[in-house]
Amino acid sequence: MGRGTGFGKVILIGEHFVVHGVPGIVSAIDLTAYAEVKKIGEGITIKDERKGAKGYTEKKRTQQKESIERMLKTMGIPLEKTFLQIRLGGDLPSFSGIGASAASSAAITRAIAQELEMNLSDQRINEIAYEAEKAYAGTPSGIDNTAATYGGLIWFKKNLTGGPNIIERLSIRKPVEIVIGNTGVVADTKKMVASVAKRKNQNPEKYDPLFKEAERLAYEARKALEDFDLRKVGRLMNENHDLLQEIEVSCKELDYLIDLALEHDAFGAKLTGGGGGGCMIALTPKKELQETVATAMEKQGFKVLRAKIGIQKI
Repeated sequence: MGRGTGFGKVILIGEHFVVHGVPGIVSAIDLTAYAEVKKIGEGITIKDERKGAKGYTEKKRTQQKESIERMLKTMGIPLEKTFLQIRLGGDLPSFSGIGASAASSAAITRAIAQELEMNLSDQRINEIAYEAEKAYAGTPSGIDNTAATYGGLIWFKKNLTGGPNIIERLSIRKPVEIVIGNTGVVADTKKMVASVAKRKNQNPEKYDPLFKEAERLAYEARKALEDFDLRKVGRLMNENHDLLQEIEVSCKELDYLIDLALEHDAFGAKLTGGGGGGCMIALTPKKELQETVATAMEKQGFKVLRAKIGIQKI
């Protein structure tokens, strides 16, 4: 039996903007997807035991099938001659916005490679997971699969000319508590990415300055993280969310949760992932603040995850 894991993630700065070459900062969290693979049965069968938002697994089923087909093709494995039983689990729920698809792609790739005795480097795992992510995101930035594969805190810049992306490991003094609030709305990342690209092309006068501002925020946030100035990181997260509202990827449920987190003294809050639903994150250093913010959201009926950023390994 082959086994593999992949990290969940949150984007601290830069979602959507990274697709167009603006730097972003992504962090693995201390929650993972887990996959087991056996050479057995007929064709490809998938048993998804992950907990998640209502309707997530059903809505993503077609994309999941396509992602595994892309994965096998990239690995040079003929689909018609392959018989694999795949089981997915782990403590990372299948919520939109926390890298669930990328984490599962990395986990399944590792498990298949182990079961078929393929010796693959992390770099190759990351490349395969990126191809698999195309089923979910259309033209992914590569930031999700990178965090899922490597873990840690990562500075990421997409190479728009087809060369290797810039991936730099960042370090912070210690892991930091966050709250992840789930809107309950299953987001379509592929649709959201395409709609931003369309609006950007149609209205460069509005969008170009916003993308320039996103680049400034990324560099300031990098320095603030390296200085461990969490108050400043929080303020920059707030500014980043303002920009995400401007490019029309937030929604009323996300904005409500973000306002609720800030009312309960979170250092900063923003959506994470594709937007249009899915999840938001709140920066809540120390267990006490994390619990205060998480409890406030739960009292309003929202599902919440308590997690940490800056995780190198589980």
